[in-house]
Amino acid sequence: MKKLLAILLSLMLIIGLAACGGEKAPEAGTDSGKTDGEKETVAEGKEVLKVVNLINGNLGDKSFHDSCEAGLSALKEEGYIEYKTIQMGATEADRPKWKSTLEEVSEQGEYDVIVVGTYNMQEYLIEVAEQYPDQKYISYDAAVDLPNVASITYKQNELGYLIGILAATFTTDTSIENVNADKVIGFIGGGDIPVINDFLVGYIEGAKFVDPDIKVDAQYVGGTSGWSDPATAKELSNVMITQYKVDAIWNVAGGSGNGMAEACAELGAWFIGVDSDQEQAFSEAQPELAAVTITSGLKRVDNSLIAVFKDIIDNGASPWGTTTELGLAEGGVGVATEGNYSKFFGDEINKVIEKAKAGIDDGSIVVSSAFGMETAEVEALRNEVSPRK
Repeated sequence: MKKLLAILLSLMLIIGLAACGGEKAPEAGTDSGKTDGEKETVAEGKEVLKVVNLINGNLGDKSFHDSCEAGLSALKEEGYIEYKTIQMGATEADRPKWKSTLEEVSEQGEYDVIVVGTYNMQEYLIEVAEQYPDQKYISYDAAVDLPNVASITYKQNELGYLIGILAATFTTDTSIENVNADKVIGFIGGGDIPVINDFLVGYIEGAKFVDPDIKVDAQYVGGTSGWSDPATAKELSNVMITQYKVDAIWNVAGGSGNGMAEACAELGAWFIGVDSDQEQAFSEAQPELAAVTITSGLKRVDNSLIAVFKDIIDNGASPWGTTTELGLAEGGVGVATEGNYSKFFGDEINKVIEKAKAGIDDGSIVVSSAFGMETAEVEALRNEVSPRK
């Protein structure tokens, strides 16, 4: 564990990893074509692992899935793995393929590791991994307690706390163009589920730390396509901006966030990205969306996968049957501070952010989590800060 965290922290110091999303999403990898008896080895004589990455969605979201892909692509470039990515789609019609594809690649037995992510795949992975005890799996963003699964989870509530501080500070500064006098910030999640609400709980607490009277308009895209439905996300954003005076919206819905960014660009509001640095991701093909992106909350799927695979291959680690939880202290989550960030957030707010990070690290600040909360508790928290009452 200590070696894995050391690897992850060292990765946070490396500038230019493709995982930030500044480049076009890497193309899906291809497997090596070698049989089990012909596996390639790196120069040090260590085995190159054969990996398949199952995405319950599509590449090109400039967010969550692209971050995963970038991490695996970096591992391939360094000679650690050969991999293939299967894009299973994100619509309701695609959903049956999620389980059947997982079953198929598990039954084939040709991959050393099967990589699966998101809360929506958790139930399928539990069922399938139990049927194939000799197959190894990595589950990111969802914990699966089985002896052949290595799980990576993230403290998105800690991330939410920092983004809440930034969003609340932003919306109270009326000297900024298109920031109105109403202290209202927005949040749009992919679905009303614990992992998304974990972002929200931290976001609300961070915002209220800045101003107890802040309002937070929290909405959800919903449905199986909640993370790949920019049209619905745009509609929700339009209502937030025009009817409830929201001037900054945090995307916690992956690829649906493109619709939020479009609404912000068209209606004179501001956008906060998620998972990857979305300002950088938009910069080449959609500069008008990059221009309204003030920062992004980073969930470092890329670096966490790199760290786990390097720990396995370089250090002989055996993470199977364990869950590694990564927060601010471990570099598993963080805030994008390049680009537009420096235009809006100066030394004073940076000091507040650093103090908050230190407080979370030493335990003097305890950020609540949606995990363990009753549904009614989350609903009550949303209603308490809603501008729609």
